[in-house]
Amino acid sequence: MPDRPSLADLERGAVVVFDTDCVLCSRWVHFLLARERRPTLVFVRAWSATGRALAARHGLDAADLNRTYLLIENGRPLLRSAATLALFGHLRAPWRWLGVFALVPASLRDRLYGWVADNRYAWFGRKDDCFVPPAPSRDRFIQD
Repeated sequence: MPDRPSLADLERGAVVVFDTDCVLCSRWVHFLLARERRPTLVFVRAWSATGRALAARHGLDAADLNRTYLLIENGRPLLRSAATLALFGHLRAPWRWLGVFALVPASLRDRLYGWVADNRYAWFGRKDDCFVPPAPSRDRFIQD
């Protein structure tokens, strides 16, 4: 993938906009990379120009990105638990089977998601250093 694809090009696939300061979020990205069925996900730092631009295209601002990560899949934005469930679909078994939690009402899933999001820095910490993508996957991280 080129260093600077257009926002429209990014949105045609599956792009994850995530908080690189959050230890839990960074671990989630590493988890996804290690368990993807095929290397299709592209990752963008939430606080980068591209991350903020993608968020703005879908009506989100910095405060929103501080409470959820954003998955844009085939042009469709997904947030909170809906984004998580969609990402399970990109993983190998048995992880993809966690998609069964889609049967739980979104209001309950999102309440749990919000509780974890509100406490993630206290529970898991905040990164003081820069997020460094794993070498084999660096081309899947949009740098800006």
